[in-house]
Amino acid sequence: MSVKLYNTLTRKKEEFVPIEKGKVKMYVCGPTVYNYIHIGNARPAIVFDTVRRHLQYRGYDVTYVSNFTDVDDKLIRAANELGEEVPAIAERFINAYFEDTHALGCQKADVHPRVTENIELIIEFISGLVDKGFAYESGGDVYYRTRKFNGYGKLSHQSIDELKVGARIGAGEKKDDALDFVLWKAAKEGEISWNSPWGEGRPGWHIECSAMARKYLGDSIDIHAGGQDLTFPHHENEIAQSEALTGKPFARYWLHNGYINIDNEKMSKSLGNFVLVHDIIKEIDPQVLRFFMLSVHYRHPVNYSKELLDSAAASLDRLKTSYENLKHRKESSTNLTGHDNQWLEKIAEHHARFLKEMDDDFNTANAISVLFDLSKDANVYLLEAHTSAAVIDKFLSKFEDMFFVLGLEVKQEELLDEEIEALIEERNEARENKDFARADSIRDQLKELNIVLEDTAQGVRWRRG
Repeated sequence: MSVKLYNTLTRKKEEFVPIEKGKVKMYVCGPTVYNYIHIGNARPAIVFDTVRRHLQYRGYDVTYVSNFTDVDDKLIRAANELGEEVPAIAERFINAYFEDTHALGCQKADVHPRVTENIELIIEFISGLVDKGFAYESGGDVYYRTRKFNGYGKLSHQSIDELKVGARIGAGEKKDDALDFVLWKAAKEGEISWNSPWGEGRPGWHIECSAMARKYLGDSIDIHAGGQDLTFPHHENEIAQSEALTGKPFARYWLHNGYINIDNEKMSKSLGNFVLVHDIIKEIDPQVLRFFMLSVHYRHPVNYSKELLDSAAASLDRLKTSYENLKHRKESSTNLTGHDNQWLEKIAEHHARFLKEMDDDFNTANAISVLFDLSKDANVYLLEAHTSAAVIDKFLSKFEDMFFVLGLEVKQEELLDEEIEALIEERNEARENKDFARADSIRDQLKELNIVLEDTAQGVRWRRG
């Protein structure tokens, strides 16, 4: 087993060697919880959940930490606009985050630390940087001395001289150098704040992840991940803070997922193409959104469009239908005897190829292609006159393994009798209203769930196929 991943720090693909054999310490930057998450937030949640799943499938013991930024300028602004307290807004959208990401098949992190629960820890971290001369207080704010850290720019591959161009001291800032960044913000009147050695205030954005990663994972971690937009300045600043304090490498491997475009345009509020997960999963199966995200390599940009989503839905449906056909053969056939070593070997080859693609920088796009090859062979096998339980079981188990790694649900939820009756009634009404498209859609939905409809003189009857 040899997992390779692309390390943003070195700009090359490397063999993954964790600090402690068999264990993985992984930190993923989470959202600022002032609103529902958009599909740009959903991509790292899906991607790095899949990375975690694959590492676990390969036998690693993964400790996965992902934070919530539950106090910052955006939250304070939202609180002022809505007339609510910052903690109430944060709590509402943390719950919404869990609801949306659960629908997308994402497992909860082992720890979801919040900034407001770690203020003392963050103050202690900042104090350590002040004591070492890497930070200074100015007018109640505390700033990091960027030029004092010799490695600044090594993640984004920019030099101090390059970064100096365009750097400015903003209104109200009292820092010594335009490149310095804030660690602690002095409170404005009426803002949520905490007491500190520098007066009332709150943490800056970058310091929170350094402090919480250290608390839950130690001075040095294996994988730090997030969206490409976080590479600079957020992750660059994390490295500067953490390594200045501890004198140790902060993270061995840095993983970043690509951007999302909407109909070939960059997603932004100004363009009016901002898509919230909370809204889109009311219209489409959230599993389709996950499958769509994984159909492109995580480092590449994704173009989001209705046409591509529809294509992803059809593709996922083909895979699930193949799995259901295997299950149906196993449950309905009375003659499943013997072994077919040739087919067992072929299934094993598909599984090995799937693992090879996932081991190669978590290439979900190619892994899905392997899953389609498995599906095609399953369909061919079911055309044979004689099939064996051993081969069908192997097909089913490998479908389930691959779907687990990708975070997809292959097993369709069985409808209760009353739910089936309600769908049949809805189909009858659709036919009466000449909405034949909806009627056909319901028939197809029931057919996929092995529900057979029979039109009789007494009306429609159904049975499980």
